[in-house]
Amino acid sequence: MNLMNAELSKEYIIQRIETDDDELDAFLFSLGCYSGEPITVVSRRKGSCVVSIKDGRYNIDNQLAEAIIV
Repeated sequence: MNLMNAELSKEYIIQRIETDDDELDAFLFSLGCYSGEPITVVSRRKGSCVVSIKDGRYNIDNQLAEAIIV
């Protein structure tokens, strides 16, 4: 299941990141978004969602949310 299908305010563990872009992988890693880390979807908007990773909250677009498998 990806983050677009995740319930709000429920903590999930990231299983993998499905992207072919090495730059995007490096960016997500710098945010603390990698396999084994907990992630929570805080809210959803039309074209994006707000997620909580470690001690930070980030606004990510729907395409990126679909690449994060929990």
